[in-house]
Amino acid sequence: MKMTGNTILITGGTSGIGLGLAVRLHEAGNKVIVAGRRKELLDRITTDHPGIEALVLDVADPASIARAAETVAASHPGLNVLVNNAGIMLRESLLDPADLQIAEDHVTVNLLGAIRMTYAFLPLLVGKDDAVVMNVSSALAFVPLPVTPTYNATKAALHSFSESLRVQLADASVQVIEVAPPGVRTTLLGQQDDENAMPLEDFLDETLTLLHTRPDAKEIVVERARFVRDAEAGGRYDDVLAMLSSVG
Repeated sequence: MKMTGNTILITGGTSGIGLGLAVRLHEAGNKVIVAGRRKELLDRITTDHPGIEALVLDVADPASIARAAETVAASHPGLNVLVNNAGIMLRESLLDPADLQIAEDHVTVNLLGAIRMTYAFLPLLVGKDDAVVMNVSSALAFVPLPVTPTYNATKAALHSFSESLRVQLADASVQVIEVAPPGVRTTLLGQQDDENAMPLEDFLDETLTLLHTRPDAKEIVVERARFVRDAEAGGRYDDVLAMLSSVG
């Protein structure tokens, strides 16, 4: 991925990793469009960061995705980077029938949202110079955190989807990058004050450095995520799963 001169759409861009990437990439000389459900947050971002543009988009709603694709095709025909970052992460008890809705919401937002966005926006990317689809998964795609079972499953599925997407797009000159973060200090799971989570600015620093130094990368995994990402290859899977199982 080239680091400047792109036109980039970032879903889930109103907070956390999405907003952090938006600001950093905007400062690096890219045209950035942040997408999210809440117009008041989008308005605040465009006021606080002049030059960043906003798009009201609900990735859980296929009609909203279709409208967004039409809007971007007309307003930003040079779009060449899609960042599928929107997601939710909630604790879930598989013994509580009421939590089935939590599971279904995770699939709709985290997995179907990314798949639908990819289908809707690929026609805008194919044929563009330096085109990229970036999918933000999680280190938990590789060893699950048992208190968030469907979240982990959606991220594992997004990893698999990214692998297939990369193969299918090989002749279309669209790069597919998977970013697999560790726990980061954001509001995603109420980790904004968690000393065991990686500070957001540190995560952004390392991620952008990796993107800059490895322009052909398939996966971006910061050092803090390696312990979980590489657990199976390192023969540590059972130990890491036991460690994650102790998290309440």
